[in-house]
Amino acid sequence: MSGHDPTYESNALHKAAVAEVLQSPTTHVPRLVTSRAGRHKVHGTGPVGEFNNRVGLMVTRGVGTMWAAYLFAALALISLPAAIASRSPIIIVAWIAQTFLQLVLLPIIIVGQNVISASQDARAEADHETLVALHTMNVQQLQLLEQQSQILDLLKSKAA
Repeated sequence: MSGHDPTYESNALHKAAVAEVLQSPTTHVPRLVTSRAGRHKVHGTGPVGEFNNRVGLMVTRGVGTMWAAYLFAALALISLPAAIASRSPIIIVAWIAQTFLQLVLLPIIIVGQNVISASQDARAEADHETLVALHTMNVQQLQLLEQQSQILDLLKSKAA
């Protein structure tokens, strides 16, 4: 695979990070990764990439609302009388498929994706808090084990 494939690069970075964690698990600190963290991967971090990200987010936020779905439904219904008046099944089916379904379902699907993304981000934050707590407990346990090991070594040296 080429080095320009973002999936390949991401997998390689992930494998390297996992290898590092496996080599020294006690120094690893869990990090929080949410949907916002991946924005720069789509269009890059340069000025053009930032502009494209902003425009894309602005359009998605505007179109991805139920109000946009209602507006698009009203807009689609304007052409319904003409489709019915044609009495052509092909035109009526085309109106349903191409005008109504595509126009109205687009914002509804985006709303659903936004809800799912918010849910995933909330889950990621909760998981992150749990991982940080578990990591902190693990570090404390390792410190206790190290102290116990030192005490045992001290007792062994006194007994000998």
